[in-house]
Amino acid sequence: MIIFRLIGESFRFALDALRQNKLRTMLSLLAITIGIFVIIFVFSGVDTFRGKLQASVDKLGSNTIYVQKWPWSFGDNYPWWKYVNRPEPSIRDFQSLKERMGNADGITFEISTGNRTIKYRSGSVEGINISAASQDFNKTWNFELQAGRYFTENENNNGTPVCLIGAEIAEGLFGSDDPVGKQVQILGRRVTVIGVFIKEGEDMLGTSLDKSVNVPINFAKGILDIQNERYNPQITVRGSENVSLEEVESELRGVMRSIHRLRPNQEDDFALNKTTILSNQLDKMFDVVKLAGWVIGGFSILVGGFSIANIMFVSVKERTNIIGIQKSLGAKRYFILLQFIFEAILLCILGGLLGLLLVYLLALAIGAITDFHIILGLNNITLGIGISVIIGTISGFWPAYSASRLDPVEAIRS
Repeated sequence: MIIFRLIGESFRFALDALRQNKLRTMLSLLAITIGIFVIIFVFSGVDTFRGKLQASVDKLGSNTIYVQKWPWSFGDNYPWWKYVNRPEPSIRDFQSLKERMGNADGITFEISTGNRTIKYRSGSVEGINISAASQDFNKTWNFELQAGRYFTENENNNGTPVCLIGAEIAEGLFGSDDPVGKQVQILGRRVTVIGVFIKEGEDMLGTSLDKSVNVPINFAKGILDIQNERYNPQITVRGSENVSLEEVESELRGVMRSIHRLRPNQEDDFALNKTTILSNQLDKMFDVVKLAGWVIGGFSILVGGFSIANIMFVSVKERTNIIGIQKSLGAKRYFILLQFIFEAILLCILGGLLGLLLVYLLALAIGAITDFHIILGLNNITLGIGISVIIGTISGFWPAYSASRLDPVEAIRS
């Protein structure tokens, strides 16, 4: 209990000292405020941006692998000449994978045709994406329907002219009317709408289904050359939930090499792309941004730490006679030490809280001006206060230690 009383008294002494020197207090914590503001604003922005991008990546499926001609790669010097003569994934590859893959919950063959037009009576919507997929599309992609149903296996096998449309297309063509059961015109054919994708809004990777139309692959086969490179044919494999992605990838690579009859010393003539490639690249990019935030904010905090230490030395000099009186009345060294350390910590916490307030206000302003809402999370608030406490402890220790070592008689004489 005595310890707690001493800590409480130390805090009261520190608060009194700060109240008596308001201008000096504000000036000394300014650098801490700027430093905390820079670091936490960068971290909050990065965390928000990372969260939105990761949500976009997760929509593609964390246990999903895409069999494509071109491998995903970032940076300069992409060796396109190694891949240009590779074959496109084919229906034969897809059918063989369906027969041989054991660790897959779903396998689909897909194509997409961008910048098309859909019509209904006198109305039309331009710039839509028409994708065609085999039956397991609902197993390999994460989506929900706000109306209607998914197409059946018979509809897919028979190439029935049915489609699923995005929410923006439904609003543009039908307004408040129910689009299910109505016939629209795409690719020069009349197609019946059997379902509407739930409205998602465009994500950071632009993978929204709001302006997409999905049709059975066998229906598209009668209209388009689905093996043509310009339609970006791919095979999407969703691994089983209880099987690791590495195991699914290993099996998929072995089956694909067998289908293409590649010899052991031959390189793969296909690419297995997965969302972890995107996630790893994002992590590298955000780590660099966070490091930049630490460097920029760190310099400001370093200056703030020296400023706090300087102010604390001034404070010790001003209160030398009071320290002498306290020690002559029996105050222990650690009481004097705590008194000045707590004062430095309080200064830094005030600076940190002001920095966090600036981050919050700037985040609100950015959210009001743009549609990008930066989230000031509890982890970043804790980090900001934690940095403030650490800087306060380090900056205040030596002035506090020198105050605790003062001789009471000499201190009173001063």
